[in-house]
Amino acid sequence: MKKKIALLFVCLLILPLLTSCHGTENPAAFSNPVSFDTEKELNLTFWAKNDTNKTQVDIYNKAVSDFEALYPNVHITIRFYTDYTKIYNDVITNISTGTTPNVCITYPDHIATYLTGANVVVPLDDLMTDERYGLGGSEVRFDAPKADEIVPEFLEECMLDGHCYAMPFMRSTEALYINKDMVEKLGYEIPDVVTWDFIWEVSEAAMVKDADGLFAVNGQKVMIPFIYKSTDNMMITMLRQKNAGYSTDEGRVEIFNETTGGLLKEIYTHAKSRAFSTFAISSYPANFLNAGQCIFAVDSTAGATWMGCDAPLLDIPEESIVRFETVVRPVPQFDTEDIRMISQGPSVCIFNKEDSDEVMASWLFVQSLLSNATQIAYSETEGYVPVTLKAQQDPEYTDYLAGSGVDNDKHYNIKIDAAKLLLDNTDKTFVTPVFNGSASLRSAAGQMIENTCKSARRKEEMSDAYLEKLYGDVTSLYRLDQISVKTAEAENETDEEPGEPEPGPEEEKLPGESVALLVTIAAIWVIMLGGRAVLAAAKKKKQSAAKK
Repeated sequence: MKKKIALLFVCLLILPLLTSCHGTENPAAFSNPVSFDTEKELNLTFWAKNDTNKTQVDIYNKAVSDFEALYPNVHITIRFYTDYTKIYNDVITNISTGTTPNVCITYPDHIATYLTGANVVVPLDDLMTDERYGLGGSEVRFDAPKADEIVPEFLEECMLDGHCYAMPFMRSTEALYINKDMVEKLGYEIPDVVTWDFIWEVSEAAMVKDADGLFAVNGQKVMIPFIYKSTDNMMITMLRQKNAGYSTDEGRVEIFNETTGGLLKEIYTHAKSRAFSTFAISSYPANFLNAGQCIFAVDSTAGATWMGCDAPLLDIPEESIVRFETVVRPVPQFDTEDIRMISQGPSVCIFNKEDSDEVMASWLFVQSLLSNATQIAYSETEGYVPVTLKAQQDPEYTDYLAGSGVDNDKHYNIKIDAAKLLLDNTDKTFVTPVFNGSASLRSAAGQMIENTCKSARRKEEMSDAYLEKLYGDVTSLYRLDQISVKTAEAENETDEEPGEPEPGPEEEKLPGESVALLVTIAAIWVIMLGGRAVLAAAKKKKQSAAKK
């Protein structure tokens, strides 16, 4: 009896260990099924991002209910997030346990990391061209866009290593929101394309105080002339405008160059005078802009509903609001004849599952998010633009744009001006190379500006030695020296399927899952041997007692 109890105890210990190993196995590479079973009950999960905006939540819910009405066998559960980083971190965690969502709002930088696991994200190339279930396919039960009806620049952003791993969902860029009244009070006129020199000159002019110690331009104790929301984008955009190094498509880090040093020295000067600050240091630029404490605020066009004294989403007390005219311009430029602005905004990817019908249902749902109804409705909530030409050219959308200023909610003029900025300059947008580690490089780009601004405020000396130390600090913090660089030779030598992890610099090391499995097996043997030892000791004690 004791022996049976001990063995049962050992089995109970082993069971969860074996179960925990099960989820780490990667599914086989997805291939288009011969048919899609519309009778099989399928349950999908969709991880979505909204900007704490109830209207956006309602649009997502309607998109799901409309899809489920067309495909009654498919049931979709949405999990809402308010932060892209949280989605990214949760996906990474769930990859290791085999519990990823079916569909996920994402960015190409994130997908590049997901692809280090074999067959984790589904490449969409074959799905897109499927005659029945592809883009505009004959068996699709709704009016989906065809491939040539998706804005080509936005679709190109979803390409990684020659394969399409996502569909664009919404797009935005950055805009310069300007307090026109204060610019003119300082004796300047706003040009159609604002230069960095103009920004710095006006910002420094705004730092003049009167005899009472108040800033002359606004009569207040607080004035931060220029605030940039995303310093990641700031550094990346400045380097692109200068045609300076950032990274190669293969993942070679080139950001630590002479141009970067010159830009940081310029930023240091204006941070030291307090004419420039960042979101991380001072908080949301919209709050300062709307309180008359900021002249130039750079933020996403998707954040336009926070910008201006009549903004629908004002986030400061009414008594703090200062009346002024808001003007929207492209982000500051070095060359007014060669405008460059970053393209941003979420895409949607599909995670691989063992059931091909589950993947096909996910693909059909993703297509439904590209329908005019969803694209137009979502774009009207913020300064986003639809990712399909079909939606952009729809009379409903063109009427929406034409109604600028009719009201301060749906037709808020600053929001529509921001959307038009991207629509008019789509060909001038750019994205950075995507590879495993590109998300870390992006963070490092912004961190250099943040550290520089903090050092300027502390009155630390700016020098070549300072820059050398700064480069070393961010390299260590974001492990930039550990980013693997893809080479043509390596790509030619590998026979791996798309999505499988590339060999790392230390190929002799076992993967983490293999190490975990070996440790588990060892633990099982230790438990089994321990159980046998306990049984043997008990038996020996019983025999000894019998002899007595």
